[in-house]
Amino acid sequence: MPDPSLGGFNLGKLESQLAEGESSTQAGSGGPQLCGDIDMRISRDGTWIYHGSPIGRKPLVKLFASVLHRDGDGKYWLETPVEKCGIQVDDAAFVAVGMETSGAGARGKIKFRTNVDEIVTVDHDHPIRVETNMETGEPSPYVWVRDGLEALIARAVFYDLVELGGERAIGGETVFGVWSSGEFFSLGRLDEI
Repeated sequence: MPDPSLGGFNLGKLESQLAEGESSTQAGSGGPQLCGDIDMRISRDGTWIYHGSPIGRKPLVKLFASVLHRDGDGKYWLETPVEKCGIQVDDAAFVAVGMETSGAGARGKIKFRTNVDEIVTVDHDHPIRVETNMETGEPSPYVWVRDGLEALIARAVFYDLVELGGERAIGGETVFGVWSSGEFFSLGRLDEI
C-alpha cells in the first residue's frame, strides 16, 4: 500500500516497474510523472535507507542505483520511464570499495569497484578529486562514476591508492598523485595526505 505522505509513491511498484523495464511509451508524451521527494536516502557509508530502515537486498539497491541521476542543481532523482522521485544523498551516491591496477606509471590503469558493483576506470572522463575538510584536515577522495554521480573512495581503498602515488611538479608546486590511463590525478600535497 502506498504511503499517503509520499504522494502515491510505492516502493514495491517502483521495483516492479524497474524489473519489468517499462518502456518510455507507457509514460505518455509528458515523460515521467514527478512524485516529489520520498523518504529514501543514501548514507555516507553507501547504505540505502527507506523510511529509516536500511534496504538489505543488494539486488534491489543495484536496481535503484541503475536509475539514479543527479541534475545540474545537485538534486538526486530515481527516474523510471513512469516516475521521477527525489531522494537525499548524505555525501556521494556510491562508495568505491575495491581497487585493481594494471601496468605502471603513465601506462597504468586504476579501476574501482563500487558498492553496487559498477566498475570505473580512472581516466579523463572519470577523474579522481580530493576535498580536504578545512577544520580537520581530513581528505575526502572521490571518483566520477556517471550521470553527475560520484563514489566516495573508502578509507582503506584510499590508503592503497596513496601507496601507488608519487610526486610531480605542476605549476611550480610539487603535488602528490597517481597515474591512470595516461593522465596524472592529483591527490594533493604530501603534507595534506
